[in-house]
Amino acid sequence: MKVPPKPASPKIPDGLKLEVQRKADEFLESYLKPTFILPPPQDPQWNYVVEIFTKWRQRYFYFCSKYRCPRPTCIAEFFESRFARLEYVGMRRFNLSYMRHTGQWCEIFQGLTLEECFEEIRQQELLHP
Repeated sequence: MKVPPKPASPKIPDGLKLEVQRKADEFLESYLKPTFILPPPQDPQWNYVVEIFTKWRQRYFYFCSKYRCPRPTCIAEFFESRFARLEYVGMRRFNLSYMRHTGQWCEIFQGLTLEECFEEIRQQELLHP
């Protein structure tokens, strides 16, 4: 039995890639960093966010956080975690996913504009670091 070939993933235009990066940087500085990067606790017992950043990988755009482990018995003082992912699907639209506790991405929105993606990240706790 022949299986039809998988359709090719759309290539993200360079101009759109730059626009996404620019708008995401603005979103980071205006909302994500002020909301989720807090001063270190006086007596830290749990991991806490020290940085939030973004990065591209193929047609995926990731929102990532860097955590500090305050315990003296930790394996590493810092670690990184991805918490939200935009997948380019063509026509300036994106699918939006969050990272589950199982380490798997779970797609919860499809075909959103960039502005709609940022609004969902702002409103949905699943998409927070």
